[in-house]
Amino acid sequence: MDNPYVVPAIVAVTLATVAIGFYGLRLARTTSDFLVASRTVSPTWNAAAIGGEYLSAASFLGIAGLILKYGVDVLWYPVGFAAGYLALLLFVAAPLRRSGAFTLPDFCEVRLHSRRLRKLATAFVVFIGWLYLVPQLQGAGLTLSTVTGAPYFLGALLVGAVVTANVALGGMRAITFVQAFQYWLKLTALAVPAMFLILHWQADGRPQVAAADGLTFPRDTVVVVEDRAVLTLPDGSSREVTPGEELSFSAGDQVPKVSSVDASNGLDWLLPGDESGDRGLFATYSLILATFLGTMGLPHVLVRFYTNPDGSAARRTTLVVLALVGLFYLLPTLYGVLGRVYTPQLLLTGRTDAVVLLLPGEAVGSGVLGQLLAALVAAGAFAAFLSSSSGLLTSVAGVISTDVLAHASDRGPGQRGSVRDFRVAAMVAGIVPVALALNVASLDVSQVVGLAFAVAASSFCPLLVLGIWWRGLTDAGAAAGVLAGGGAAVGAVLITVVGPPLSGWPATLVAQPAAWTVPLAFAVMVAVSMATRRRTPADVSTTMLRLHAPESLRL
Repeated sequence: MDNPYVVPAIVAVTLATVAIGFYGLRLARTTSDFLVASRTVSPTWNAAAIGGEYLSAASFLGIAGLILKYGVDVLWYPVGFAAGYLALLLFVAAPLRRSGAFTLPDFCEVRLHSRRLRKLATAFVVFIGWLYLVPQLQGAGLTLSTVTGAPYFLGALLVGAVVTANVALGGMRAITFVQAFQYWLKLTALAVPAMFLILHWQADGRPQVAAADGLTFPRDTVVVVEDRAVLTLPDGSSREVTPGEELSFSAGDQVPKVSSVDASNGLDWLLPGDESGDRGLFATYSLILATFLGTMGLPHVLVRFYTNPDGSAARRTTLVVLALVGLFYLLPTLYGVLGRVYTPQLLLTGRTDAVVLLLPGEAVGSGVLGQLLAALVAAGAFAAFLSSSSGLLTSVAGVISTDVLAHASDRGPGQRGSVRDFRVAAMVAGIVPVALALNVASLDVSQVVGLAFAVAASSFCPLLVLGIWWRGLTDAGAAAGVLAGGGAAVGAVLITVVGPPLSGWPATLVAQPAAWTVPLAFAVMVAVSMATRRRTPADVSTTMLRLHAPESLRL
């Protein structure tokens, strides 16, 4: 893409991120500043920061790409991502803040007094954080290669380096300012081009998303195939295409059906599909469960609630987040729908995740206005990668510094450690996901994020819900449930990423595991806890009072 404004826009966002991070560095002095911003973040600032880190590559790029590719079936992604904060508000936010913990492993020890459970929680925090970091870096590589033609690895390395430096130097105190700024930048980067896209769509006579005789190319188009596929042409014949092959289409030509992606059924793509029968219904419910419950198990989201002054502020933060996140998710949906009108060639190339980046230029044109809008979207995309990666890296660095490095230096796990420990942990935590991102460029961004949500929903969600609301939970029950449900979800992730291709029910159960791994985790936690009642902490009544009593009632 020959756009002279893209690189300056990306550089400007990167420099603004670094500058704001250095401003926050001036205020970050103690370990508490680095871990939880000394618990002084107001609900409004915290909500904007949560919106900044939560609206990741999957939200900015992946959702629009999935809607372009599959239609209304995948609207459960944005619905679940937003609605997850309702469950977090009802069950977790205020009690978690009142626990006084700094990290999820801290909460495990506060509630159940188990060092072994703490180590297990540390392992899952690191795994979920790294799994979620990979698609952020992957999206950065995709964005930079799409809008500038630069190598894929350059974007991943750039985001990895900037985020690691920001987190290592300023910790939670610094990235709070960075993420709040980046939420509003991301919203602006999608909202302004969206207004022009709607106006252009109306000026074109409101072309249908898909005409009755099939989805068509709006103009003469040359498509360069990127993946091997089988095309079903309008006359019913089929042909196989290979990577690098060029296909030419004239304006008005019907878009061929690509492998399993049905792009020629008129408006049928807007209706929930039933081609896979019960498997499709199971996958939908599993996706809803993963996104709805996974939010309350994501370490980088939960650590934000430790930064509130008290439990009441944590609840107010969650209410504001619901409004901010719900507003944002209206926009990627619009991009996915309009992508069916103006960028149908992405269904052939397989680069549906790039629809947000390419749509302004394709719809508005290659003039100055189209180039400026495309540059704004690219800047917003980089803000998404930077802000989400910052939160994830902070949560991972926090548990590494308090549980791994503190233990290695004989301070004992759970000690806050030092600023130096945190900075070393941030450097270590940043290297692994960069290495992984360079080797998984072919995975759908939202697919990897969906798996991270499934792991979180199957491990920390049951642990937090039962730990906060059921006094009968024991350390043995909690560990068994996390291993059973979370371990099964981790297995599904590994099979999806490095395992052989599956089909039928095995493929559905592995691709969307939450519908069976979440109930498994809850059932095992309850059953094992009931069988080990004697291990119930002696101070459970005091702990439960601490979690649920408002701060104003404490002596």
